[in-house]
Amino acid sequence: MPEIADIILTVCSVAFGYALIPQVIYGYRNKLGTVTIQTSTITCAGLYTIAGVYVSLGYWFAAGACGIAATLWLILLIQRLIYGKPD
Repeated sequence: MPEIADIILTVCSVAFGYALIPQVIYGYRNKLGTVTIQTSTITCAGLYTIAGVYVSLGYWFAAGACGIAATLWLILLIQRLIYGKPD
């Protein structure tokens, strides 16, 4: 059974990931990279690091949710690199 900390961290990570979905869809539909490279790179690297720490602590659900949020930030970074800056 997951610890309460795992559940709380999972809920927060899911919420953060869910909040990014409209931004990813907007960037894809409009072919825009609206998030700066620095912001998306640092956030993506930080979230993958946090997900690794969650794995080391045995917080599997939180690690998975945080990894998904990090991947959404990675998608935003890729959009910026492919589509460039918005006009």
